[in-house]
Amino acid sequence: MVITEEIKKTIEKAVPHSTVYVLDPMNDGQHLQAFVISPSFEGMMLVKQHQMVLKPLKEAFASSVHALALKTFTPKKWEEVRGEYKFF
Repeated sequence: MVITEEIKKTIEKAVPHSTVYVLDPMNDGQHLQAFVISPSFEGMMLVKQHQMVLKPLKEAFASSVHALALKTFTPKKWEEVRGEYKFF
């Protein structure tokens, strides 16, 4: 399985009701971007959102991912900003 799919499945399992996009813009399998949209983030500070996503990723991919740029959004915020991202 491709690393982006593995990361996507790990995040979806850790973050309830999430929509996850994982990109590999450099096509090297090590410098990745993840966009996570979930109602679970409502009322949660950004640092807590990132911790919720990163903890299971660190456990699963500590030695295989060099860098992961992470963006988290509530569904409402995602609707406001999704036009800024041109990957889907």
